[in-house]
Amino acid sequence: MTTTPPERTVFLLTHTGRRAALRSAELLAGSLLREGVAVRVPADEAALLPLPDQRPGVQVVEPGGEQLEECELLIVLGGDGTLLRGAEFARASGVPMLGVNLGRVGFLAEADRDDLDEVVSRVVARDYEVEERMTLDVEVRNGGPDADVCYRGWALNEASVEKASRERMLEVVTEVDGRPVTRFGCDGVVCATPTGSTAYAFSAGGPVVWPEVEALLMVPISAHALFAKPMVTAPGSVLAVEVQPQTPHGVLWCDGRRTVELPPGARVEVRRGAVPVRLARLHRAPFTDRLVAKFALPVAGWRGAAHR
Repeated sequence: MTTTPPERTVFLLTHTGRRAALRSAELLAGSLLREGVAVRVPADEAALLPLPDQRPGVQVVEPGGEQLEECELLIVLGGDGTLLRGAEFARASGVPMLGVNLGRVGFLAEADRDDLDEVVSRVVARDYEVEERMTLDVEVRNGGPDADVCYRGWALNEASVEKASRERMLEVVTEVDGRPVTRFGCDGVVCATPTGSTAYAFSAGGPVVWPEVEALLMVPISAHALFAKPMVTAPGSVLAVEVQPQTPHGVLWCDGRRTVELPPGARVEVRRGAVPVRLARLHRAPFTDRLVAKFALPVAGWRGAAHR
């Protein structure tokens, strides 16, 4: 007596505001369905996708903590913003995320739009590896280190403390492992993971950190100070940014998606996150090659290392 193998299911998250993403979703889902892989989509996207819910193998689910239950993979179609939205689903569920980049840089993406056929074949064959990326846990206190926590959040790329208005700088004191580092006026301070080193922290002048390096970054934004250099700390360090009482209120952004206002005197603490984000990898190319490709870096004239 033979039994039918359990149905395989992937969750599909799409930037529904992009025509290219809708077309890619249609092609990707159609190919997966023909291979016997069910496709699950969130209800708020279902009506916008060219995937009628009566089509066999398409599952439409309402928002909730069990949206990705029994899914083996989360496939995200879109740019950096959509990929960060997908990271929220991935972290909450523990399901690996595979990003297909339809935007510009897309460091979190593993494939581009032209790679859809390869994505399908690799998913069907389960020919991918899963790696964990460090996240940040973020706490805000309305006062010093002994004050009550008024906000808890998390980030995959960065937590940034920024001024709320253009007219005046934010006055802050930075701290590492319970000891003050320096005070300065600035537009903000970025606390980032190695994954986020190629995002906002990079734009602010921070270093590029290879993803396998375990570290935390603190990068000032337009600081008016003699010492306001980017710093790389141990992964177990606790970073803090204290907004001074006499300064205008600021704002905290986590991955540019989740935000909370910071009153004067607020304290933001950032540490290594307890829950990582899992990424599905199709390619094991060195990060150096990814860096060169994503930023279109000039490498003409390179003769290579000597082979002995």
